[in-house]
Amino acid sequence: MTVLVFLDPSREHGRIADAGQPQLMATDLGTTRGDGVFESLLVVRGTPRKLQAHLDRLGHSADAMKLEIPDQQSWRKAITTALDEFAATEQADAPEIVLKLISTRGVEGTGRPTSWVSAFLPSPTAHRQREHGIDVLLLDRGYDSTLSDRAPWLLLGAKTLSYAVNMAAIRYAAEQGADDVIFTSSDGKVLEGPTATVLVARTHDGVRELLTPRRDSGILPGTTQGALFSAAGQAGWKLGYGPLEPSDLMEADGVWLVSSIRLLAPVNSIDGTPVATSPSLTTELGGLLEKIV
Repeated sequence: MTVLVFLDPSREHGRIADAGQPQLMATDLGTTRGDGVFESLLVVRGTPRKLQAHLDRLGHSADAMKLEIPDQQSWRKAITTALDEFAATEQADAPEIVLKLISTRGVEGTGRPTSWVSAFLPSPTAHRQREHGIDVLLLDRGYDSTLSDRAPWLLLGAKTLSYAVNMAAIRYAAEQGADDVIFTSSDGKVLEGPTATVLVARTHDGVRELLTPRRDSGILPGTTQGALFSAAGQAGWKLGYGPLEPSDLMEADGVWLVSSIRLLAPVNSIDGTPVATSPSLTTELGGLLEKIV
């Protein structure tokens, strides 16, 4: 069951559509060129998590693409409509649902974006990986960690619909018996996962540290990582933004891939080599995440 609500200038609270019927024009630039932006967020017991952060990042991604999208208030109204509609379905008692916000450049030649909100149940895979952890491969992203400044037209750090490479990386990992991927740069720096941010915990001189790769290395700023850093800082953790190298992952007290839907997925092995895992740290950090709205 998927609820679908299009943002429509003639409908203040959005237009409910049948997700089981065709809705997009074949010439929409989101489908023909992947020309658009999106956000995915988790709704827990009816409350969207980190909604403002997702709306802000959606706007930043659109700005990077010079794409005009509806304002945040329009998105909020469409989200409310989608959640109200989902609450009327047989799945209304689900503890978690996923909201996806998508905006494309629209039908070619019209100059009008196509924007919609969809609401649906999360994949069982997200819960399984959250509970049992993941095995990952390190894969070369094919560029160095300073490329973002030199080539802003590559849209590094924007959340666009052009996810073919990311999905190909995950399929490659599955073919090798792994669950996911951590990308590295050609100059040996840790970047990000195809759909997640890398998080590392270590103890240095008796001080507990949480680290994540440098944001200026061309990675997508993670909303979950950002919220968790804020909560962990208040809880006494020292925080840092890399730079990280593969050896830092192998020597850490714990490594996780964090994202809005999967939340905190502990890494069990990298390239087939087991790494340190800490159920107590996962529980502690997961507890901080649960308090974030």
